[in-house]
Amino acid sequence: KCLFPNSLSGPDWFDDVQSPAVPTNMNVSTPRLTRAGLSALVLIVALLVTSETGSGQEVNRGQNDTSPAEAPVLRAAPVPAGQGVDLDGYLGESAWQTATPITEFKQQDPVEGAEPTEASEIRILIDGVALYIGAMFFDDPDGILAYQKRRDEGLGTDDRFMWILDTFLDGRTGYFFEINPAGLMGDGLLRAGGNVNKAWDGVWEARVQRLDNGWSAEIRIPWSTLNFNPESDTWGINFQRTIRRKQEEILWTAHRRTEGLWRPIHAGRLTGLSDMSQGIGLEVKPYVVAGWTRQTTLADSTSYPRDLGFDVGHSITPSLRAAASFNTDFAEVEVDQRRVNLTRFPLRFPEQRDFFLEGSGVFTFAPRNGVEPYFSRRIGLRGGNPVPIQFGTRLGGQAGRYEVGFLQVGTEDHLGIGGEEFTVSRVKRQIFEESTIGAIYTRRAGGADIQGTRPADNHTAGIDLDFRTSRFLGDKNLQVDGFFVWNSNSEPTVDRTLSDLSARGIRFDFPNDIWQMHLSYREFGSFYDPAVGFVTRNGFRRVEPNVTWRPRPDISWIRQFEFGTQFRYLASIETGRPEERQWQFDILNIDFENSADLDFGVTRQFEYLDRAFEISDGIVIQPGEYWTWEWEVSGGTPNQERISLDAGVGGGSFWNGDRFGYELEFGYRPTPGVELGLEYERDEVALPQGAFDTNLFRLNTAWDISPWSSVTGNVQYDDVSEIFGLFLKTRWIIAPGNDLYLVYTQNWQKLRADQLDQRFTTLSQGGITKLNYTFRF
Repeated sequence: KCLFPNSLSGPDWFDDVQSPAVPTNMNVSTPRLTRAGLSALVLIVALLVTSETGSGQEVNRGQNDTSPAEAPVLRAAPVPAGQGVDLDGYLGESAWQTATPITEFKQQDPVEGAEPTEASEIRILIDGVALYIGAMFFDDPDGILAYQKRRDEGLGTDDRFMWILDTFLDGRTGYFFEINPAGLMGDGLLRAGGNVNKAWDGVWEARVQRLDNGWSAEIRIPWSTLNFNPESDTWGINFQRTIRRKQEEILWTAHRRTEGLWRPIHAGRLTGLSDMSQGIGLEVKPYVVAGWTRQTTLADSTSYPRDLGFDVGHSITPSLRAAASFNTDFAEVEVDQRRVNLTRFPLRFPEQRDFFLEGSGVFTFAPRNGVEPYFSRRIGLRGGNPVPIQFGTRLGGQAGRYEVGFLQVGTEDHLGIGGEEFTVSRVKRQIFEESTIGAIYTRRAGGADIQGTRPADNHTAGIDLDFRTSRFLGDKNLQVDGFFVWNSNSEPTVDRTLSDLSARGIRFDFPNDIWQMHLSYREFGSFYDPAVGFVTRNGFRRVEPNVTWRPRPDISWIRQFEFGTQFRYLASIETGRPEERQWQFDILNIDFENSADLDFGVTRQFEYLDRAFEISDGIVIQPGEYWTWEWEVSGGTPNQERISLDAGVGGGSFWNGDRFGYELEFGYRPTPGVELGLEYERDEVALPQGAFDTNLFRLNTAWDISPWSSVTGNVQYDDVSEIFGLFLKTRWIIAPGNDLYLVYTQNWQKLRADQLDQRFTTLSQGGITKLNYTFRF
């Protein structure tokens, strides 16, 4: 019940990530945050939320009341009695004629503020069950591009229609949706700063039609799919259309390049909302898994695993949702991408399990600052082995000005170790017009070992500030992030200071079109190691300024240049010794009008290594000071063509030797829904103590029969682990929220006993059938 491991060097991704070795001879007094203190903190936060939502204050307190009065308005029309919408992509129903369309759009690219080259019309209808969007996109039918059909696939190759719903009108969060002329559906949760968590899969439907004068779409989004304030009749909303062959982006509002779809503060208004019913708000999602596996690593053994579990969700209010999971699904139908690791730090792989993905956006902590006090892949994994999850509970949503998230998970006894308990709680409060301040707390209670010894509970607590304004110097964006995180002492017999056990930092961002700048400072204590978090290194302080200039020349075939420089200085907290100095120069980056790009950069780096590490079998990098120069050239052809190529080549000095490497990515789309991708990476390393090469090969294939059914697969091989892996997956979306999967995997490894024998032997193989269903009441 696990994903297949793919880390090729360093710790396996199943392992609890360990921080670099640190001194242990410190013996100074330290303040401690007790369990009682943490409980009091959680209780205070809960009381604040409760008092806010139950005090009878105005229900629209979380709304963005200071948004510009000139925001455009789209009024939803009720579906006339006795009529309905037949979801087929044609806007032929008479109900659509009762809705007034919006037609006023502006270009964001290539000419900011210009009239679009093609017209668009969008209408909205509502009834007691759902919101309906009807869209007509006028165009030359021979110029429409639509290669992709699979759910949530990237649309960098296609025409597309995107929209956001700011259901709390807070200017910070919302829902993101997109479709293309082939009927692909994509969605995600929109967070402050324009981050979209596409792991969220909402239950909604879309149908499209190709016409003689363009393409049209009908979309149905049930109210039960969304969290919202039922007392409000107004939401934030915005639309964006891409005409890919022209690389043209047009928006209803927020068309300026310092604004955009991802910033809900600039969205328009959807009014006329009423009678929005979520039913009783109950959702039951059972799943069943059956299959067979064969393992040959120790002894040839065959098993026939089968499992049954389910998630239950309930909308406590239309804006706050609780969920529970029993026998949590371990994402047997996904596989990680294989990587080669030439660093001494662990790799981070993304979460794949649905229970941890849904509602995960609220747990994001101080993004862009390299701090992650909560990383869900630390739950249900121990010592390289998956641990069965006994139960999981989750609470998330908004309450007044607060966004809250809570997670409680228990694991079973496994391999002689008792089950563990995990607690994660998060709260963010809206402040000012676009900003938030938040707190996070995690607890990991370890199970007793064979001798009955139970480790001390591990606690982590932190606060973060996300200040944003889109009105700096009149119309520019400015962001200021700050954070402080503390974790309890994993060795109670050794006294450690608050500084040793914490991480803290601040970052200033000026993210605008022509000029982009940032300045960040962070410190990670020598014993900062959150038990439910992810840390690549600790025991350092770092400062990093960056300046980038991105002019738009008056050249018809070039859209934008980019020139930039970034400096990084990192020193040991314990010794004060500089451990890293880096100058990174973007000499010339070019974005062409046809979406091709070309980049050239140079990096000058100093690195001090305080302990030896093995970079390859038998090849050890010794402690000392290392100065290196590296260069890199990369580029890509237009993504929207049937054949595309991305390539990069680079090299230079590497530790006390040299490195040369290159990577190629070839894509071929002979017809919509069919795709072939070939990726190859090679590194050639020559050091005085030895030389080695690494090769990574990946073949990706996809046949998307329709937006509701697909067959995908990949073949991966690297010559570090010498493992050759095959992964095939068939997915049939029976209805939104109801999926059937058929998966086959096989892994081979090259025999090493005899260097003359280059045969591969089977390590494992197996097949899985999985069905999940969604019942809503």
